[in-house]
Amino acid sequence: MIETFGGDRRFPDALAAVARVEFDYGDEGEGVDFEPYNAFDSAEETTDWLRHWTGNHALDGGDYRVFGQDGTGGLAAIWCVRPGQPLAEQPVVFMGSEGERGVVAGNLSDFLWVLADGYGPMEAALYVEREPRPDADLAELAGRFATTPRRGAREIVGEAQAEFAGFSEGIDALCR
Repeated sequence: MIETFGGDRRFPDALAAVARVEFDYGDEGEGVDFEPYNAFDSAEETTDWLRHWTGNHALDGGDYRVFGQDGTGGLAAIWCVRPGQPLAEQPVVFMGSEGERGVVAGNLSDFLWVLADGYGPMEAALYVEREPRPDADLAELAGRFATTPRRGAREIVGEAQAEFAGFSEGIDALCR
């Protein structure tokens, strides 16, 4: 039986492996600004954050599983938008501390390839046009856990942003 996302808050093995990686931001910020967590934020923390981020205190955070942040407090999350699909098949999104946002990958597997290409969630969502900085260790990690073939971050992000083109407008509609 396939477990659907519903109330599923079990942390995927792939994200647990990512949580053990130390991302290098670089001296001039040329690296990856990503601090992965070793568990999802609680439902209560996610709801509290989403309410404050949007100004809409009627929301709950049930559609998101927050699993990391950047240095400014922007969050990386799995967005549970595909009914009946497991967490690993849901898209990964970035929601910045200043309202920036974007779709990063169409599923967890593709997200691993984005990391392997040298992009964190913020860089992928907002700056995917910069030069890739492939990381051999992250490529090895992706090779162990990914179920999708290796592709470049630009292709992955472009596909995901096209598939979920209404993400930003949907967030705007939630804001008060």
